[in-house]
Amino acid sequence: MDYLVVYTSNTGNTQKVAMKIFETLPGKSKDIVSLEELHGEEADTYFVGFWNNRGTCKTEVLDLLSDLHGKRVALFGTCGLSGNKEYFKQVEKQVSVFLPDDNEYLGCFMCGGKMAPQILEKYRQMQAIHDTPQIRAMISAYEDGMLHPNEQDFKDAEEFVKSVLRE
Repeated sequence: MDYLVVYTSNTGNTQKVAMKIFETLPGKSKDIVSLEELHGEEADTYFVGFWNNRGTCKTEVLDLLSDLHGKRVALFGTCGLSGNKEYFKQVEKQVSVFLPDDNEYLGCFMCGGKMAPQILEKYRQMQAIHDTPQIRAMISAYEDGMLHPNEQDFKDAEEFVKSVLRE
């Protein structure tokens, strides 16, 4: 198989981006599967998707990356802190370090995503105790995340795939 899109999704955001990436990949020698349903499928090129959790991803994603050898690998992910390119770079660095050196790393695409409602509830509880600019910024980021992934994010994901394939 030429391409395999493997993803894990907590709230559906990463799954939506995974579908766009899969649609963008050329040809018929491709597949898409959730990490939880991965059973030995192999490909030359992997697109591995994850949802960001405190600057990294699930251990299962890191395990998958660590087990890949001699492959071309691109990462993609969603994050509640949309629009923060510097933070996206930090997440990429935290995750990509688990990819063994015998792989060809193709880069990473990150975009914003909705967060679970209980996160907003936690932020509101914190705000009720001590209303700070940092907590207000976290609530604002949550609200902005509710608008993602959006059409621009999907176009950017499509462009990322096309740029990876041109190299």
